[in-house]
Amino acid sequence: MIGGAQGKGIDTAANLFGNAVAKAGYYIYGNREYYSNIKGRHSYFNLTISDRRVNSVSNRVEVLVTFDAETVFQHFTEVKGHVIYDQSQEGVRLEQVQSMEPELMDEVVEVFKDKGYKVAVKDLISYLQGRGVKAVAVNYDAVLKQVAGRSNLALSVVDRARNTIGIAASCSLLGLKQDFLLQAIKESFRNETYYKFNAIAAEIAYSLVSPEYDLKPIPVSGSRVIIDGNTAAAMGKIAGGLRFQTYYPITPASDESVYIEANQVVDMIDPETGEMRKGGIVVVQTEDELAAINMAVGASLTGTRAATATSGPGFSLMSEGLSWAGMNEAPVVITYYMRGAPATGQPTRSGQADLLFAMNAGHGEFPRIVIASGDHVEVFHDAFLAMNLAEKYQSPVVHIVEKALANAYSLVEEELLRPGKVERGKFVPEPSQDYARFKFQEDGISPRAPLGKASMIYTGDEHNEEGHIREATRVRNLMVEKRMRKLETADREIPEEVRYSVYGDSKVALLSWGSPKGAILDAMEELERDGIKVELVQLRIFNPFPRTLGKALQGKDRIIAVENNYTAQGAQVVKLRTGVEPTNYILKWSGRPMARDEVAEAVKKVLERDEKRVVLSGGM
Repeated sequence: MIGGAQGKGIDTAANLFGNAVAKAGYYIYGNREYYSNIKGRHSYFNLTISDRRVNSVSNRVEVLVTFDAETVFQHFTEVKGHVIYDQSQEGVRLEQVQSMEPELMDEVVEVFKDKGYKVAVKDLISYLQGRGVKAVAVNYDAVLKQVAGRSNLALSVVDRARNTIGIAASCSLLGLKQDFLLQAIKESFRNETYYKFNAIAAEIAYSLVSPEYDLKPIPVSGSRVIIDGNTAAAMGKIAGGLRFQTYYPITPASDESVYIEANQVVDMIDPETGEMRKGGIVVVQTEDELAAINMAVGASLTGTRAATATSGPGFSLMSEGLSWAGMNEAPVVITYYMRGAPATGQPTRSGQADLLFAMNAGHGEFPRIVIASGDHVEVFHDAFLAMNLAEKYQSPVVHIVEKALANAYSLVEEELLRPGKVERGKFVPEPSQDYARFKFQEDGISPRAPLGKASMIYTGDEHNEEGHIREATRVRNLMVEKRMRKLETADREIPEEVRYSVYGDSKVALLSWGSPKGAILDAMEELERDGIKVELVQLRIFNPFPRTLGKALQGKDRIIAVENNYTAQGAQVVKLRTGVEPTNYILKWSGRPMARDEVAEAVKKVLERDEKRVVLSGGM
């Protein structure tokens, strides 16, 4: 775990560390947690290193790297192995850390009742040493003075390398070759001056810390990439033919559009010649989410593959535009980055409490497809799939990506990120003269032509085949039936294996969706080492709901719902559609992602003591 104040290079430090470890041949999975302010509040990365693909983080911290006193106060109860801390801050007392929330301070005081709020960093270090944790003291200020002297730069300039000192110290502690970190620094800092003083800081820090682990390089075959959830979604959309993206800035959705904007010139196939040429993606930052959804829908009517991205409050504003898209059979993709709610809630934390909202947003009955991704590879492929499904079934598609995935990153094989075939469905570039946009069809899907190629009318009202406003009972009935048949068609055509997955084989099923997948898979391995066998049943598409899921859950001794919300909304949907109800629940709604160790312990509680409802609270 790497922690410090926001604005002090925590992200950069985590990226440097992860890059260096990846260069040594190891898999990584990292999660970023931060307060909803720009600068000053506590931020940290929790990162797992493994010699095989890993899917989650752990609440058991083997190495804690701290850049300030607050990180020691916040996380001292979690560290089990080593703590690297700034020796010059040993005298900082709890009462002096003004950015720390009072409730968290009270938890520290509870441990050190004799000292109260005057407990200092050195007291926590002594406390940890008494419990077998090894403390590694590094005087950051002294190192920075050496860096300033060797680089001939002002101390105020090289102070930016404070994070590099902590990272280098931890790399040395782990026994990681210094060259890997220096390569990562060179790639991150293209400016020669920045590279130079950061490299000097790394070399000095390495010389101060002796290895306690032996992280030897391991061979790697094939290409690998480090990818986060925002980037995975953006790449999947781009691969799926995205040409128009709208957004209004909101955490954690904005990063997706920023990435697309930075990569908006792409290689594309000319539809007339079949040759590769340069093409562009228009990215528009709108004045609000009302404009974002309506502009994306408007672009889709021209035949352009269009999408938008938002989070909870923004999706609320989009609900009317979503209904308009449903009425007019407009293919638009909404990437819904789910976070802590209600209201502004926890804007920089995660959650799964908006599932039912995503499935039912908008007034009236109209088809929409709802997808929920469980890991970064799924985020990429689901984003690509969403672009196809929107046009194929001429419906809005809501793609759920939780903050726990958006702001986490992992190392995956590049071959896992290869897209499939673009499918446009009944797209007619040159329609006939008798073309009717909403022509009745057995499958509910009318041929779709772009604006300007035929006479067509789009309104928010009920209409006939040509789009003229109509309120006659017969027309209304036929049009509602036509639109809803599209979902029936999708239900027949979308394979079951795309809609849900089963991992393992056991009479005990963990029923889940979204980001808990990774923690569950990793916990399953830990449980199996203890002789406990369970399986994961993961829902990936909620609408159209999997037809055979109920059968897959039949005959189970236990069905344990595992979700990041209070009411187990995914399990509610399963009960509604199949009649199958979980026997037990493992739930978390603190805004922090599930960790593999807490999931494993919770499963043991359910199996050993038949606890009906286990609430998780790991993570600071």
